[in-house]
Amino acid sequence: MLGKAFFNLAMLSMWEQLQICPVRETKWIPSLSIARTTSPPVVLPTTSTVSALINTDSHSWKVDLIRHEFLPHEANLILGIPLSDRSIPDKLEMKNQGVIEDKLVLLNGESAAFRPGVLTALMGVTGAGKTTLMDVLAGRKTGGYIEGKITISGYPKKQETFARISGYCEQNDIHSPNVTVYESLLYSAWLRLSPDVDSQKRKMFVEEVMELVELKPLRQALVGLPSENGLSTEQRKRLTIAVELVANPSIIFMDEPTSGLDARAAAIVMRTVRNTVDTGRTVVCTIHQPSIDIFEAFDELFLMKNGGQEIYVGPLGRQSCHLIQYFEGIEGVSKIKDGYNPATWMLEVTSSANETALGIDFANVYRNSELYRRNKELIEQLSIPVPGSKELYFPTQYSQSYFTQFMACLWKQHWSYWRNPLYTFVRFFFTTLIALMFGTMFWKLGSKTTKQQDLFNAMGSMYASILFVGVKNCNSVQPVVSVERTVFYRERAAGMYSALSYAFAQVLIEFPYVFVQALVYGVIVYVLIGFEWTAAKFFWYIFFMYTSLLYFTFYGMMAVAATPDQDTSSTIASAFLAIWNIFSGFIIPQTRIPIWWRWYSWACPFFWTLYGLVASQFGDKKDMLDIGETVEDFVRDYFGFNHDFLGVVAIVNVAFVIK
Repeated sequence: MLGKAFFNLAMLSMWEQLQICPVRETKWIPSLSIARTTSPPVVLPTTSTVSALINTDSHSWKVDLIRHEFLPHEANLILGIPLSDRSIPDKLEMKNQGVIEDKLVLLNGESAAFRPGVLTALMGVTGAGKTTLMDVLAGRKTGGYIEGKITISGYPKKQETFARISGYCEQNDIHSPNVTVYESLLYSAWLRLSPDVDSQKRKMFVEEVMELVELKPLRQALVGLPSENGLSTEQRKRLTIAVELVANPSIIFMDEPTSGLDARAAAIVMRTVRNTVDTGRTVVCTIHQPSIDIFEAFDELFLMKNGGQEIYVGPLGRQSCHLIQYFEGIEGVSKIKDGYNPATWMLEVTSSANETALGIDFANVYRNSELYRRNKELIEQLSIPVPGSKELYFPTQYSQSYFTQFMACLWKQHWSYWRNPLYTFVRFFFTTLIALMFGTMFWKLGSKTTKQQDLFNAMGSMYASILFVGVKNCNSVQPVVSVERTVFYRERAAGMYSALSYAFAQVLIEFPYVFVQALVYGVIVYVLIGFEWTAAKFFWYIFFMYTSLLYFTFYGMMAVAATPDQDTSSTIASAFLAIWNIFSGFIIPQTRIPIWWRWYSWACPFFWTLYGLVASQFGDKKDMLDIGETVEDFVRDYFGFNHDFLGVVAIVNVAFVIK
């Protein structure tokens, strides 16, 4: 039950209480070290019975990149839920939709401490709720609901605030594939560091983080897609850590950082994690079954069992001596064999089957232990807000202004498009190919306006242009948006930008590409088909082709945004495109559509584009057709396209683009 749990990130001297074996000496990285003074700390807040002890004294915490120091914004971060019932109603529970259990108990009245400069392993049997607990603490759990009170140093937590001082490394390394390692880090720092940090200092900090996580040799490497190209799994994992580290967080949550890695890659990642911890940050990792070497890299252990109960919370010691001594001191527990993995041994002896065989409840053993009492005393002491403390507060929801968010997102979108030949080059190649094919197929039909069939053929070229090129744009943009959408979810959860800023950037980047596409297509087709060469008619042709390609592209984006996956978006988009085709006004002229369906043609963007193209080219022609009426009259009477309404038609086309 999370409601009775306490996570404490503070300067606790637990090592002084267990002196059985020597502990690791902390290594301080000069470039990212913490400069402390004797100024008193100030307590600031966050959510879920989480509390933060943060020193905001300008003399205590400073940015001095000239001296190669970029200091964390917060020094001591206390995450906690008080042990007693006095501050938490009953429990903190999670409701998962579609799960058999009505409620998932994450923590059941227990407590522990996470400290700066200490690497803590969050472990437990499968299904114990490790990842769910971490997601709730980090504010990343979006499904179901959470019951209970979450505070920081006694203050209610606000996720927008907590996102500014914390980092979260997901198990799946999600990054934009068409930007470099350096650009990924610079982008994250741009959006997450304080606006007081200028561009030069920001770049210097990114360089230092790259050195810390050993990414400098890969600075110009494209990230690529997992298992396809670009970075290896281990390199992507280090990039994930670096992306969070450039935000300068006080606490970093990591979900299975070594999952799916071989021994060598896992060792490299753990060295990166260790370097991060040694800068004075708090790092909490969920981990499943670590090797001996990986387990030895951790300082402390938070061990859980099903039902949200704690089995062991405390230091590991060199070669896990504290952990081994604790469990071997329990009657009935077998001694560990020489050379055996302490993590594997620990999980075996605390398994449900072994508990039943021994008749032992390890959770009860821990609650009756001296270690538990010491933890409780320290945590209760540190749960009391420091006199004079203030609630953690940022004047704005995001680190940067909405305009800066937009510019940063546009900058990344630019590089993503520029380095994506599969999308950009193929789109232009297909456009040119279709233009040449249609131009030669409808050769010089644009100037033939004496026969009704020739007029139909010329209009057919316009109809085919909208249909083929527009639908191609709609379909080709969906995979691009789908890949970036997963990145968007991660970045928005980290509080990097608002959805509106991102959407504007994603839409705006298409304008120049689509304009060039419309211009290339329009010039080729206009010349080969032989439409009338006047400035006004050529302008209207390019204008209506441009707006149609824009709204088809944006429609593809919208389909992805409104559906759970790309396959669903393709299916739904295709269905509506087929309906648009029927109501376009070419297969069945609007004047021939039954009155009870005619309203839909007015709501069909395809119809308005065809209206504009036909009316601008033929709506004012006085040539006599072989059926005995002028082109102007035939277009108006048969199709309902009136040249006098071109201005209104243009406005409607622009409205479809904006909408």
